[in-house]
Amino acid sequence: MPIPKFKMFPSLMLAISLLAFSAIAVVAQTTTATVGARTVVSGQKMKVKGVVVRRDADTFIIRDANGVDTTVRLDDRTSVKANGGFLRSGSNYAQTQILRGLNLEVDGRGNASGELAAEKIRFNEADLRVARAVESRAAPLEERASSTETKLSQVEQNAQRLSGQMDELAAVANTAKGGARAAQETADSAVAGVNSTNERISALDDYEPQAVLAVNFKVGSAVLSPDSKAKLDELATKALNAKGYVVEVSGFADTTGSVERNRALSQRRADNVIRYLVENHSIPLRRIVTPYGYGESHPVAENTSRTGRAQNRRVEVKLLVNKGLIQQAPTMTTSSGE
Repeated sequence: MPIPKFKMFPSLMLAISLLAFSAIAVVAQTTTATVGARTVVSGQKMKVKGVVVRRDADTFIIRDANGVDTTVRLDDRTSVKANGGFLRSGSNYAQTQILRGLNLEVDGRGNASGELAAEKIRFNEADLRVARAVESRAAPLEERASSTETKLSQVEQNAQRLSGQMDELAAVANTAKGGARAAQETADSAVAGVNSTNERISALDDYEPQAVLAVNFKVGSAVLSPDSKAKLDELATKALNAKGYVVEVSGFADTTGSVERNRALSQRRADNVIRYLVENHSIPLRRIVTPYGYGESHPVAENTSRTGRAQNRRVEVKLLVNKGLIQQAPTMTTSSGE
């Protein structure tokens, strides 16, 4: 009786080839060429203009018009502001708003490590809005690419083990009664395992909410109440126990006051929630989608009543977990013939 393992083998090899091709594409997309790097002499005064190409916790890299990279270090004394109009000082911003893709200007002095210790950072608010939009899309994609590389390695190892098991089953089928049926069942299980792995990899670009909450604020205020902090404490505990998660934060306001004032107020509310999660629970910045203030838009209740306006003065926080990481890993089972 012919052994059916060879029916499965081309499909298995095809799946591995497709996964390897996807891995090459991911690596190629994340590779960037650096023209040069600048070392700043300790104590040297310097002003650099360019675009942020990398952002870490306390440093970022700015690339100027000549393609030269400079590492900039932030500290508590660094002033971060938007450029103001005529006879008007620009708005202050948190250092977390320095995002990849942001065009800015840095004034500072060189430190002992050859970095530019920033004293003043200035940028246009229009450029910040563009950088926020880019970052909100780039960060989850990079997270998924890193996870995909890890999963691809696991799939290749699993495929090698499956291939060896199939060879052993072929030998048993030639000598044991009923071996052909057992080999077929094991081969079907192997195909199901590969298909399940492919489904997990496909799900790496999809997130599902694990927890959603809203914290509310008083009129004209961005201060977190004790009840709001308690809700954020509970969400942070869930986040730190999860794998492959991101936190999405959106700020909102009611219609009290002007449109511009409410937009700025909703942004401060979102920033304060992020600051609380980072400072009190050490949530990594790479896990946080850039917070955004929507102002009066997207109300959840009518602004014509006091109760409705209270509901609209809120920040929505979502804990999103990668679907591909929470699915069960595929296993292969073997059946023995009589």
